[in-house]
Amino acid sequence: MTIVIFFLVLGILVLAHELGHFLVAKRNGVEVEEFGFGFPPRLVGTYKDKKGQRRWLFGNKKISEEIKNKEETIYSINLLPFGGFVKITGENGEEETKNDPRSFSNQPLWVRFKILVAGVLMNFLLAIVFFSLSFWLGVPKFITDNNEHLNFPVTVIMVSPKSPAAQAGFQIGDKILAVISPSGEEIKIKKIEDFVNFSKKHRGQTVKVKVKHPQQQEIKTLTVKEDNPTDEETGAIGVALAKTKLIRYNPWESLKLGFQETVSMTVLILVFLGKLIASPFTHQHLAGDITGPIGIAKMTGQAARVGLSFLLRFVAMLSVNLAVINLLPFPGLDGGRILFLLIEKIKGSPLNQKLEGRINTIGFIILLILMIAVIIKDIHTFF
Repeated sequence: MTIVIFFLVLGILVLAHELGHFLVAKRNGVEVEEFGFGFPPRLVGTYKDKKGQRRWLFGNKKISEEIKNKEETIYSINLLPFGGFVKITGENGEEETKNDPRSFSNQPLWVRFKILVAGVLMNFLLAIVFFSLSFWLGVPKFITDNNEHLNFPVTVIMVSPKSPAAQAGFQIGDKILAVISPSGEEIKIKKIEDFVNFSKKHRGQTVKVKVKHPQQQEIKTLTVKEDNPTDEETGAIGVALAKTKLIRYNPWESLKLGFQETVSMTVLILVFLGKLIASPFTHQHLAGDITGPIGIAKMTGQAARVGLSFLLRFVAMLSVNLAVINLLPFPGLDGGRILFLLIEKIKGSPLNQKLEGRINTIGFIILLILMIAVIIKDIHTFF
Protein backbone atom coordinates (compact mmCIF):
# COMPACT_ATOMS: atom_id res chain seq x y z
CA MET A 1 0.00 0.00 0.00
CA THR A 2 2.92 2.35 0.75
CA ILE A 3 4.28 1.75 -2.76
CA VAL A 4 0.85 2.40 -4.33
CA ILE A 5 0.39 5.63 -2.35
CA PHE A 6 3.95 6.74 -3.18
CA PHE A 7 3.38 6.30 -6.93
CA LEU A 8 0.02 8.08 -6.64
CA VAL A 9 1.65 11.01 -4.82
CA LEU A 10 4.52 11.13 -7.31
CA GLY A 11 2.03 11.05 -10.18
CA ILE A 12 0.04 13.97 -8.75
CA LEU A 13 3.15 16.10 -8.23
CA VAL A 14 4.69 15.50 -11.65
CA LEU A 15 1.38 15.68 -13.53
CA ALA A 16 0.55 19.01 -11.87
CA HIS A 17 3.95 20.33 -12.94
CA GLU A 18 3.59 19.11 -16.53
CA LEU A 19 -0.02 20.32 -16.68
CA GLY A 20 1.24 23.85 -16.01
CA HIS A 21 3.57 23.66 -19.04
CA PHE A 22 0.77 22.10 -21.13
CA LEU A 23 -1.95 24.66 -20.35
CA VAL A 24 0.23 27.72 -20.93
CA ALA A 25 1.68 26.29 -24.15
CA LYS A 26 -1.83 25.57 -25.46
CA ARG A 27 -3.09 29.00 -24.42
CA ASN A 28 -0.27 30.67 -26.36
CA GLY A 29 -0.79 28.64 -29.54
CA VAL A 30 2.31 26.46 -29.14
CA GLU A 31 1.88 22.93 -30.49
CA VAL A 32 1.89 20.18 -27.86
CA GLU A 33 2.57 16.83 -29.48
CA GLU A 34 1.75 14.62 -26.49
CA PHE A 35 0.59 14.82 -22.88
CA GLY A 36 1.12 11.54 -21.08
CA PHE A 37 0.41 9.92 -17.73
CA GLY A 38 3.44 7.83 -16.78
CA PHE A 39 6.52 7.40 -18.94
CA PRO A 40 6.89 5.44 -22.22
CA PRO A 41 6.53 2.90 -23.62
CA ARG A 42 3.01 3.99 -24.47
CA LEU A 43 0.15 1.63 -23.65
CA VAL A 44 -2.69 3.57 -25.27
CA GLY A 45 -3.19 7.04 -26.71
CA THR A 46 -5.94 9.04 -28.35
CA TYR A 47 -6.14 12.15 -30.54
CA LYS A 48 -8.26 13.82 -33.22
CA ASP A 49 -7.03 13.93 -36.80
CA LYS A 50 -7.49 16.87 -39.20
CA LYS A 51 -11.00 15.67 -40.09
CA GLY A 52 -12.02 15.73 -36.43
CA GLN A 53 -12.14 11.94 -36.19
CA ARG A 54 -11.15 10.34 -32.88
CA ARG A 55 -8.18 8.01 -33.37
CA TRP A 56 -6.48 5.55 -31.06
CA LEU A 57 -2.89 4.39 -30.72
CA PHE A 58 -2.13 1.07 -29.09
CA GLY A 59 1.43 0.32 -28.10
CA ASN A 60 4.44 2.49 -28.74
CA LYS A 61 4.18 2.73 -32.52
CA LYS A 62 5.18 5.93 -34.31
CA ILE A 63 2.63 8.43 -35.55
CA SER A 64 2.22 8.11 -39.30
CA GLU A 65 3.42 11.02 -41.45
CA GLU A 66 -0.04 11.87 -42.82
CA ILE A 67 -1.35 12.73 -39.36
CA LYS A 68 1.84 14.09 -37.83
CA ASN A 69 0.63 17.68 -38.24
CA LYS A 70 -2.60 16.90 -36.39
CA GLU A 71 -4.75 19.59 -34.87
CA GLU A 72 -4.89 18.06 -31.40
CA THR A 73 -2.50 16.64 -28.81
CA ILE A 74 -2.12 12.93 -28.18
CA TYR A 75 -3.29 12.06 -24.67
CA SER A 76 -1.62 8.85 -23.55
CA ILE A 77 -1.32 6.36 -20.72
CA ASN A 78 2.17 4.88 -20.42
CA LEU A 79 3.73 1.84 -18.79
CA LEU A 80 6.01 3.37 -16.14
CA PRO A 81 3.86 5.05 -13.43
CA PHE A 82 6.37 7.77 -12.46
CA GLY A 83 4.24 10.87 -12.97
CA GLY A 84 3.92 12.09 -16.55
CA PHE A 85 5.35 14.26 -19.31
CA VAL A 86 4.48 16.89 -21.90
CA LYS A 87 6.15 16.95 -25.33
CA ILE A 88 6.15 20.45 -26.84
CA THR A 89 7.16 20.90 -30.46
CA GLY A 90 10.60 22.47 -30.78
CA GLU A 91 11.29 22.64 -27.03
CA ASN A 92 14.83 21.35 -27.62
CA GLY A 93 15.44 23.38 -30.77
CA GLU A 94 15.05 20.44 -33.16
CA GLU A 95 16.19 21.22 -36.71
CA GLU A 96 12.96 19.96 -38.31
CA THR A 97 10.86 22.48 -36.32
CA LYS A 98 12.97 25.51 -37.28
CA ASN A 99 10.36 26.88 -39.71
CA ASP A 100 7.27 25.84 -37.72
CA PRO A 101 5.46 28.98 -36.41
CA ARG A 102 3.90 26.90 -33.62
CA SER A 103 7.29 25.64 -32.43
CA PHE A 104 8.42 26.55 -28.90
CA SER A 105 11.79 27.80 -30.18
CA ASN A 106 10.07 30.28 -32.52
CA GLN A 107 8.01 31.94 -29.80
CA PRO A 108 8.80 35.35 -28.29
CA LEU A 109 11.03 35.23 -25.23
CA TRP A 110 8.15 36.22 -22.91
CA VAL A 111 5.97 33.32 -24.13
CA ARG A 112 8.81 30.82 -23.64
CA PHE A 113 9.39 32.18 -20.13
CA LYS A 114 5.70 31.76 -19.24
CA ILE A 115 5.68 28.16 -20.47
CA LEU A 116 8.84 27.28 -18.52
CA VAL A 117 7.75 28.90 -15.26
CA ALA A 118 4.19 27.52 -15.43
CA GLY A 119 5.17 24.10 -14.06
CA VAL A 120 6.73 25.63 -10.97
CA LEU A 121 3.72 27.90 -10.39
CA MET A 122 1.40 24.89 -10.68
CA ASN A 123 3.37 23.10 -7.94
CA PHE A 124 3.09 26.15 -5.69
CA LEU A 125 -0.66 26.27 -6.40
CA LEU A 126 -1.00 22.55 -5.61
CA ALA A 127 0.82 23.14 -2.30
CA ILE A 128 -1.57 25.96 -1.37
CA VAL A 129 -4.60 23.76 -2.17
CA PHE A 130 -3.31 20.76 -0.20
CA PHE A 131 -2.15 22.82 2.80
CA SER A 132 -5.56 24.55 2.82
CA LEU A 133 -7.38 21.21 2.72
CA SER A 134 -5.29 19.93 5.62
CA PHE A 135 -6.19 22.99 7.75
CA TRP A 136 -9.86 22.48 6.88
CA LEU A 137 -9.74 18.76 7.82
CA GLY A 138 -7.81 19.53 10.99
CA VAL A 139 -4.14 19.89 11.93
CA PRO A 140 -2.48 18.84 15.16
CA LYS A 141 -1.50 21.50 17.68
CA PHE A 142 1.12 20.73 20.32
CA ILE A 143 -0.10 21.07 23.90
CA THR A 144 1.80 21.17 27.18
CA ASP A 145 2.63 17.97 29.04
CA ASN A 146 0.90 18.83 32.32
CA ASN A 147 -1.93 17.68 34.58
CA GLU A 148 -4.50 19.67 32.57
CA HIS A 149 -3.99 17.46 29.51
CA LEU A 150 -3.87 13.96 31.00
CA ASN A 151 -6.73 12.85 28.72
CA PHE A 152 -4.67 13.52 25.57
CA PRO A 153 -2.52 10.50 24.61
CA VAL A 154 1.26 10.61 24.30
CA THR A 155 1.92 10.30 20.54
CA VAL A 156 4.97 9.27 18.52
CA ILE A 157 5.89 12.12 16.13
CA MET A 158 9.26 10.80 14.91
CA VAL A 159 11.07 7.43 14.77
CA SER A 160 14.85 7.32 14.29
CA PRO A 161 16.05 4.87 11.60
CA LYS A 162 17.75 1.72 12.96
CA SER A 163 16.74 2.61 16.54
CA PRO A 164 15.17 0.10 18.97
CA ALA A 165 11.79 1.68 18.24
CA ALA A 166 12.25 1.35 14.46
CA GLN A 167 13.28 -2.30 14.82
CA ALA A 168 10.21 -2.96 17.00
CA GLY A 169 7.92 -1.48 14.32
CA PHE A 170 6.96 1.84 15.90
CA GLN A 171 5.27 4.24 13.49
CA ILE A 172 4.55 7.96 13.48
CA GLY A 173 1.11 8.43 15.00
CA ASP A 174 1.32 5.53 17.48
CA LYS A 175 -0.39 6.35 20.78
CA ILE A 176 1.59 5.05 23.77
CA LEU A 177 -0.87 3.62 26.29
CA ALA A 178 1.37 1.79 28.77
CA VAL A 179 4.78 0.25 29.37
CA ILE A 180 5.56 -3.14 30.87
CA SER A 181 8.80 -3.66 32.83
CA PRO A 182 10.91 -6.86 32.67
CA SER A 183 9.25 -7.93 35.94
CA GLY A 184 5.80 -7.68 34.36
CA GLU A 185 4.70 -4.44 36.05
CA GLU A 186 2.40 -2.40 33.81
CA ILE A 187 2.57 1.40 34.07
CA LYS A 188 0.05 3.61 32.31
CA ILE A 189 1.56 6.51 30.36
CA LYS A 190 -0.22 9.78 31.05
CA LYS A 191 2.69 12.16 30.44
CA ILE A 192 5.72 12.21 28.18
CA GLU A 193 7.78 12.43 31.36
CA ASP A 194 6.43 9.02 32.45
CA PHE A 195 7.80 7.35 29.32
CA VAL A 196 11.17 9.17 29.50
CA ASN A 197 11.68 8.20 33.15
CA PHE A 198 10.76 4.58 32.42
CA SER A 199 13.29 4.34 29.56
CA LYS A 200 16.04 5.87 31.72
CA LYS A 201 15.30 3.43 34.55
CA HIS A 202 15.44 0.37 32.27
CA ARG A 203 18.53 1.08 30.15
CA GLY A 204 19.90 -2.10 28.59
CA GLN A 205 16.77 -4.08 29.50
CA THR A 206 14.08 -5.63 27.32
CA VAL A 207 10.70 -4.01 27.89
CA LYS A 208 7.25 -4.01 26.31
CA VAL A 209 5.24 -1.02 25.14
CA LYS A 210 1.48 -1.06 24.60
CA VAL A 211 0.54 1.16 21.64
CA LYS A 212 -2.58 2.02 19.65
CA HIS A 213 -2.44 2.66 15.87
CA PRO A 214 -4.82 3.70 14.48
CA GLN A 215 -7.52 1.83 16.43
CA GLN A 216 -5.84 -1.51 17.02
CA GLN A 217 -3.81 -2.15 20.18
CA GLU A 218 -0.43 -3.88 19.96
CA ILE A 219 2.32 -4.79 22.36
CA LYS A 220 5.81 -4.09 20.99
CA THR A 221 8.99 -5.54 22.50
CA LEU A 222 12.30 -3.68 22.40
CA THR A 223 15.62 -3.37 24.18
CA VAL A 224 16.41 0.07 25.60
CA LYS A 225 19.86 1.42 24.68
CA GLU A 226 22.32 1.04 27.51
CA ASP A 227 24.67 3.89 26.61
CA ASN A 228 23.81 7.58 26.47
CA PRO A 229 21.99 8.26 23.19
CA THR A 230 23.72 10.42 20.62
CA ASP A 231 20.37 11.77 19.46
CA GLU A 232 18.93 13.77 22.35
CA GLU A 233 15.70 14.38 20.44
CA THR A 234 14.65 10.72 20.29
CA GLY A 235 16.35 9.32 23.39
CA ALA A 236 17.41 5.79 24.31
CA ILE A 237 14.46 4.14 22.53
CA GLY A 238 14.52 6.25 19.35
CA VAL A 239 11.20 8.10 19.40
CA ALA A 240 10.22 11.74 19.72
CA LEU A 241 6.97 12.22 21.63
CA ALA A 242 4.35 14.94 21.91
CA LYS A 243 0.81 15.62 23.00
CA THR A 244 -1.43 17.08 20.34
CA LYS A 245 -5.02 18.05 19.73
CA LEU A 246 -6.76 18.51 16.39
CA ILE A 247 -7.70 22.06 15.38
CA ARG A 248 -10.05 22.67 12.43
CA TYR A 249 -10.46 25.94 10.51
CA ASN A 250 -13.19 27.34 8.30
CA PRO A 251 -12.62 27.42 4.50
CA TRP A 252 -11.51 31.08 4.34
CA GLU A 253 -9.04 30.70 7.26
CA SER A 254 -7.81 27.44 5.74
CA LEU A 255 -7.05 29.13 2.42
CA LYS A 256 -5.24 31.98 4.14
CA LEU A 257 -3.20 29.61 6.31
CA GLY A 258 -2.49 27.38 3.28
CA PHE A 259 -0.95 30.34 1.45
CA GLN A 260 1.08 31.37 4.51
CA GLU A 261 2.32 27.80 5.03
CA THR A 262 3.44 27.59 1.39
CA VAL A 263 5.40 30.83 1.72
CA SER A 264 6.96 29.70 5.02
CA MET A 265 7.93 26.32 3.56
CA THR A 266 9.49 28.02 0.52
CA VAL A 267 11.61 30.24 2.76
CA LEU A 268 12.71 27.27 4.89
CA ILE A 269 13.80 25.31 1.82
CA LEU A 270 15.69 28.29 0.38
CA VAL A 271 17.47 28.83 3.70
CA PHE A 272 18.40 25.14 3.86
CA LEU A 273 19.70 25.18 0.28
CA GLY A 274 21.77 28.26 1.09
CA LYS A 275 23.28 26.51 4.10
CA LEU A 276 23.86 23.36 2.05
CA ILE A 277 25.76 25.29 -0.63
CA ALA A 278 27.83 27.05 2.06
CA SER A 279 28.40 23.87 4.12
CA PRO A 280 31.87 23.06 2.65
CA PHE A 281 33.03 26.44 3.99
CA THR A 282 31.07 26.41 7.27
CA HIS A 283 31.85 22.73 8.08
CA GLN A 284 28.15 21.99 8.65
CA HIS A 285 27.14 18.39 7.85
CA LEU A 286 23.77 18.87 6.14
CA ALA A 287 24.00 16.16 3.47
CA GLY A 288 22.52 13.67 5.93
CA ASP A 289 19.28 15.70 5.97
CA ILE A 290 18.71 15.05 2.25
CA THR A 291 16.59 12.07 1.28
CA GLY A 292 15.68 10.48 -2.06
CA PRO A 293 12.92 8.25 -3.47
CA ILE A 294 13.34 5.51 -0.84
CA GLY A 295 13.16 7.91 2.08
CA ILE A 296 10.26 9.82 0.52
CA ALA A 297 8.36 6.57 -0.09
CA LYS A 298 8.86 5.54 3.54
CA MET A 299 7.72 8.93 4.84
CA THR A 300 4.72 8.90 2.47
CA GLY A 301 3.60 5.58 3.97
CA GLN A 302 4.01 6.93 7.50
CA ALA A 303 2.02 10.09 6.70
CA ALA A 304 -0.76 8.05 5.07
CA ARG A 305 -1.06 5.79 8.11
CA VAL A 306 -1.45 8.78 10.44
CA GLY A 307 -4.34 10.22 8.43
CA LEU A 308 -5.48 12.11 5.33
CA SER A 309 -4.65 15.54 6.78
CA PHE A 310 -1.05 14.49 7.46
CA LEU A 311 -0.73 12.99 3.97
CA LEU A 312 -2.03 16.19 2.35
CA ARG A 313 0.49 18.26 4.31
CA PHE A 314 3.31 15.93 3.31
CA VAL A 315 2.35 16.06 -0.39
CA ALA A 316 2.13 19.87 -0.15
CA MET A 317 5.66 20.01 1.31
CA LEU A 318 6.94 17.76 -1.50
CA SER A 319 5.24 20.02 -4.05
CA VAL A 320 7.00 23.10 -2.64
CA ASN A 321 10.31 21.19 -2.71
CA LEU A 322 9.74 20.24 -6.34
CA ALA A 323 8.90 23.84 -7.25
CA VAL A 324 11.94 25.35 -5.52
CA ILE A 325 14.38 22.78 -6.87
CA ASN A 326 13.05 23.22 -10.42
CA LEU A 327 13.64 26.97 -10.12
CA LEU A 328 17.34 26.52 -9.38
CA PRO A 329 19.46 27.96 -12.22
CA PHE A 330 21.01 24.58 -13.00
CA PRO A 331 21.22 22.99 -16.49
CA GLY A 332 18.53 20.41 -17.05
CA LEU A 333 16.03 22.10 -14.72
CA ASP A 334 13.40 24.72 -15.59
CA GLY A 335 15.49 27.29 -13.73
CA GLY A 336 18.47 26.50 -15.96
CA ARG A 337 16.41 27.03 -19.10
CA ILE A 338 15.05 30.29 -17.68
CA LEU A 339 18.66 31.36 -17.07
CA PHE A 340 19.39 30.71 -20.76
CA LEU A 341 16.45 32.98 -21.64
CA LEU A 342 17.92 35.72 -19.44
CA ILE A 343 21.28 35.35 -21.19
CA GLU A 344 19.49 35.57 -24.55
CA LYS A 345 17.73 38.75 -23.41
CA ILE A 346 21.02 40.35 -22.35
CA LYS A 347 22.86 39.09 -25.44
CA GLY A 348 20.12 40.27 -27.77
CA SER A 349 20.10 37.13 -29.92
CA PRO A 350 19.23 33.42 -29.51
CA LEU A 351 21.84 31.10 -28.03
CA ASN A 352 23.45 28.30 -30.03
CA GLN A 353 20.89 25.46 -29.75
CA LYS A 354 23.53 22.72 -29.96
CA LEU A 355 25.58 24.29 -27.16
CA GLU A 356 22.50 24.75 -25.00
CA GLY A 357 21.52 21.11 -25.62
CA ARG A 358 24.97 19.88 -24.62
CA ILE A 359 24.95 21.94 -21.42
CA ASN A 360 21.49 20.60 -20.51
CA THR A 361 22.66 17.03 -21.18
CA ILE A 362 25.64 17.52 -18.85
CA GLY A 363 23.25 18.93 -16.24
CA PHE A 364 20.98 15.87 -16.51
CA ILE A 365 23.98 13.55 -16.07
CA ILE A 366 25.11 15.42 -12.93
CA LEU A 367 21.55 15.30 -11.53
CA LEU A 368 21.40 11.57 -12.26
CA ILE A 369 24.70 10.98 -10.42
CA LEU A 370 23.45 12.99 -7.44
CA MET A 371 20.20 10.98 -7.43
CA ILE A 372 22.11 7.68 -7.41
CA ALA A 373 24.27 8.94 -4.53
CA VAL A 374 21.16 9.90 -2.52
CA ILE A 375 19.53 6.51 -3.22
CA ILE A 376 22.67 4.71 -1.97
CA LYS A 377 22.57 6.90 1.16
CA ASP A 378 18.87 6.05 1.65
CA ILE A 379 19.57 2.33 1.38
CA HIS A 380 22.30 2.65 4.02
CA THR A 381 20.03 4.70 6.31
CA PHE A 382 16.79 2.72 6.11
CA PHE A 383 18.09 -0.80 5.58
